[in-house]
Amino acid sequence: MPSSTGSALRVVAFESRRAAEMATLIQRHGGVPFVAPAMREVPLADQHDAQRFARELEGGGIDVVVLLTGVGTRALVDAVAPVLPREPLVAALGRVTLIARGPKPVAALRELGLAPTLVVPEPNTWRELLDALDANVPVAGRRVAVQEYGVSNPDLLDGLAARGASVLRVPVYRWALPEDLGPLRDAIARLVAGDADVALFTSATQIEHLRRVAADAAEVRALVSAMGAVVVGSIGPVCSQALRRAGIAVAVEPTHPKMGPLVAETLRAAPALLAARRRSPGLA
Repeated sequence: MPSSTGSALRVVAFESRRAAEMATLIQRHGGVPFVAPAMREVPLADQHDAQRFARELEGGGIDVVVLLTGVGTRALVDAVAPVLPREPLVAALGRVTLIARGPKPVAALRELGLAPTLVVPEPNTWRELLDALDANVPVAGRRVAVQEYGVSNPDLLDGLAARGASVLRVPVYRWALPEDLGPLRDAIARLVAGDADVALFTSATQIEHLRRVAADAAEVRALVSAMGAVVVGSIGPVCSQALRRAGIAVAVEPTHPKMGPLVAETLRAAPALLAARRRSPGLA
């Protein structure tokens, strides 16, 4: 798969937890990977929100639990353990309506011996989640707990409140920069120097962290400008929206919001897109 120089595509990616898998996928599809983890999950030092949730759940005060991530679901089990150990937690969760935002929380529930009441369809954004609730699980007058991931989603929380739900936020971890910023700085330098053909994003937070690691405003501008010369692949609508807000055009959003399709479809499309840009340098 030739790059703009006729060699294999040079692919920069920012996946963290599955960085090794991302590199393998890129190689499998003919690319040369440079994976620079852009974020890490840090458990909250104070888990009072999670433990409040556990007490309400055990007391019958929760009607619906929305699980947004698999990692967060597992972290929640650990966070509430001091007040609600695993076995009574599983029993309490089994008595309420469980909403899973896609396959990862489904897998985490399966590990607990539970199955979701409702699985949100692709692309698994807050919009699909609210639409699925409207069609299947009206929340007016119900207490809805939302397991959050890294940052709050005000659109989801406001949407639930607008539908008459009493909402309980349950944050269990936050996003932080990697402890070693070297690979991320190298990735920025590669992009700015034109030493990449493709950039792959799997989270909106990756864009924010790239901007934070950039040395100054001038480097941020140089990075955004450099993104116009590479083929940018985004895993799904939320990530794409964050990229566009940052002034970065998205070339490929895969048919399914998963890492495999992201890599395969972006690298398949990249040679033609790069060739078109060489013919028309102003083409976004």
